[in-house]
Amino acid sequence: MSIAAPTETLPTVPHWIDGAEFPSSSGRTAPVFDPARGVATKNVSLADTADIEAAISSAKAAFPEWRDLSLARRQAVLFRFRELLEAKKGELAEIITSEHGKVLSDALGEISRGQEVVEFATGLAHHLKGEYSEQVSTGIDVYSTKQPLGVVGVISPFNFPAMVPMWFFPIAIAAGNAVILKPSEKDPSAAIWLAKLWKEAGLPDGVFTVLNGDKEAVDGLLLSPDVAAISFVGSTPIARYVYETGTANGKRVQALGGAKNHMLVLPDADLDLTADAAINAGFGSAGERCMAISVVVAVEPVADELIEKITQRMRTLVTGDGRRNCDMGPLVTEVHRDKVASYIEVAEQDGATIVVDGRGVQPDGDPNGFWLGPTLVDRVPTTSRVYTEEIFGPVLSVVRVSSYQEGVALINAGAFGNGTAIFTNDGGAARRFQNEVQVGMIGINVPIPVPAATFSFGGWKASLFGDTKAHGAEGVRFYTQQKAITSRWLDPSHGGINLGFPQN
Repeated sequence: MSIAAPTETLPTVPHWIDGAEFPSSSGRTAPVFDPARGVATKNVSLADTADIEAAISSAKAAFPEWRDLSLARRQAVLFRFRELLEAKKGELAEIITSEHGKVLSDALGEISRGQEVVEFATGLAHHLKGEYSEQVSTGIDVYSTKQPLGVVGVISPFNFPAMVPMWFFPIAIAAGNAVILKPSEKDPSAAIWLAKLWKEAGLPDGVFTVLNGDKEAVDGLLLSPDVAAISFVGSTPIARYVYETGTANGKRVQALGGAKNHMLVLPDADLDLTADAAINAGFGSAGERCMAISVVVAVEPVADELIEKITQRMRTLVTGDGRRNCDMGPLVTEVHRDKVASYIEVAEQDGATIVVDGRGVQPDGDPNGFWLGPTLVDRVPTTSRVYTEEIFGPVLSVVRVSSYQEGVALINAGAFGNGTAIFTNDGGAARRFQNEVQVGMIGINVPIPVPAATFSFGGWKASLFGDTKAHGAEGVRFYTQQKAITSRWLDPSHGGINLGFPQN
């Protein structure tokens, strides 16, 4: 049971508008918890119409000057931000752990992944180059330029309060846009910390804005004619809503949704490597990540031996306060913990075997924390909600199949297509798998195949709405629009003015 402190005695996380903390005018707040202690430590402002309009107006006013600033001066700000982030990332990791609950090493890993995109954005001048064709017709040259969109919105989830925003805003800002970040109300303080870092790096006021809130803030960004594009990461139902609402209002939208990621294990796989991977991919960050492996598809006869190896490793895991020397922290809220735990009961009712039950975990931390230990479930029916739905917690399912073909068919029949992995020592099988599986990101003996920032992140099917993925070359395309210019300059020897269309 969580302990609710009197909310009027708690500090309130404000918005960040025009380069400064901006107290909300709405009077609405939501509690922010320390998940390891089960206690509210602060409130967060929930925006109203006036807050939303102030945020958009500030960003809109800041955009022209930032757009027109030279690429060299934009790059200087990006480089300064990069250096500050590297020097101070320990502070950010502590903030993430205090509000999300993940262990400090996970928080630092999240920041490192975001830093990759910042690094990519420092070299964006190369990716903003246009094309030029000379003498396409007599005296006519044609060339293209890439220009920013204007004000863009980023709506990010609770599970990666630093990394997911950094998938988007470094590229958007480097390309010359003004960004409004709407972080999760569950862990909003990382966004304010990043805003202050941008200011220290010399970013002009209004180019990076933080608008805290709930659905009212989301809808304010989706409906505003002054917001040109939306980047979203979250569950599939909300991703679909964001995509449909944003595009209906004339916006460019990339909406990354949910996942149900499989790990196909062939009989020739190194089972020790596979078991280590299953532990890391299934229980890292308490399973609260869209690239977590939630289903091990074991091609018989390896299931029993693999389950034994996974179980042995699970016995050594310590669940506890992320600020201590633990392997896995709590879940983000009590409500979410209870929802995830309910799937274990569903598995029992559907005839699955509970190999390791995390509901009775003894945590290294305050007993009031939102605890659920690593859980392993065998022989999960593919009709069970435990198999078909995204659980988003430390529950790892095992499904047994008789062949490679049956395993691939099982993966391809799913509604999601975010990430998948195959574990095998057969290069031919791996090559066939990467060709046949209907998933956007694939790992070969790599359990969490998140691509480097120079490539792009995103899935297939119900895991992605929109045509453009995050960061990399697709991220640059998303945050820029192209102009094509057809140019003719009269030769000095020309005897007169000819305003007609050129003739072949």
